[in-house]
Amino acid sequence: MPPWQRPQLGPWLRDRTPEFDVLLFWKMDRLVRRVADLTTMITWCVSYGKNLVSKHDPIDLTTETGKALAALVSSAAGIEAANAGTRVASLWNYAKTQSAWLVGKPAYGYTTARDAAGMSVLVIDKDAQRALQWCRGRILQGASAARLAGVLVRAGVCGPGLTTATLLRRLRNPALVGYHVEEDKKGGVRRSKPVLGADGNPVRVAEGIFTAEQFQELQTALDRRAKRQPARQPDGGTTFLGVLVRAVCGTNMLAHKTRSGSRSYEYLRCRACRGGGQGAPNPQTIYTRLVDEVLSALGDEPLRVREYASGRWVLTHTGRTFRQSWAERGIKEMTKDLVRAGITYGVADQASERTRPSGPDAARCT
Repeated sequence: MPPWQRPQLGPWLRDRTPEFDVLLFWKMDRLVRRVADLTTMITWCVSYGKNLVSKHDPIDLTTETGKALAALVSSAAGIEAANAGTRVASLWNYAKTQSAWLVGKPAYGYTTARDAAGMSVLVIDKDAQRALQWCRGRILQGASAARLAGVLVRAGVCGPGLTTATLLRRLRNPALVGYHVEEDKKGGVRRSKPVLGADGNPVRVAEGIFTAEQFQELQTALDRRAKRQPARQPDGGTTFLGVLVRAVCGTNMLAHKTRSGSRSYEYLRCRACRGGGQGAPNPQTIYTRLVDEVLSALGDEPLRVREYASGRWVLTHTGRTFRQSWAERGIKEMTKDLVRAGITYGVADQASERTRPSGPDAARCT
């Protein structure tokens, strides 16, 4: 991550520039990992009259030799970072092919132990095994995963944070057959898949909690009960997240999609209220209205940006309006601007629309 994007260092470079003259760091690889980032930092320091000082590297930006040396040290740091990444990736790839448990967190249902030779191996957690086998039996009888999750939490078998989604991921994990697994990044759903060895068969690292036949029977039962949810969108499913809030409680509203037969439904709901509140259908209509009202209020205002000049920040007019800027940058950037400005848009529940108050509690753009 470049220096200006880091949570603690970034604000000093963006907002607190007048407060320091020198940026001190332990070694060059603690500041940057890419030569391009160092070049940007050197240009920034020269423009703002700042210097870079390293505890263990002879860095000095007051001379041309110092700048050249900084670039060389940064190259070495980048090479070392790349080598470290290669070593870690190599270790994970090697561990995938071994029957012994070398690295990583075991799947639910297993824990680590030492065998007679002192090697780390996976063994079955008996309490978790009983819980998983009980869940399998109940699901085959027609029980829902939501009900099972509630029972496990009340019984103290699992922590209070157990959700239906987490329980389903555990029950669908091929690790329950004793296989080594890795994340399956296809399809937009968090799943695991078996790691295949050189012979094309799954790599087994432990005794199975279920047999292959029992596991497949469980997956078939889960598939019968599963709701066909749309795949997750890479950038999230809620447009204007952080801007749209429920007027009654002020909590962020999230987009949900469900399917019933051949028809699909999309609506906005609140996470904080029981049952999500009354909800608001037709999110696209709300998005369009939000854009229209924001452009009506701010679209023709001149867009100004902060620039650093003579030891202080000044606002400079760009010659464009917010409307022109958002037309070029898109909805995602518009959302970021509204969130940074603290602008929220209240959405009333559909059921309360006819009785919505007209005073300060009414749904409104604030």
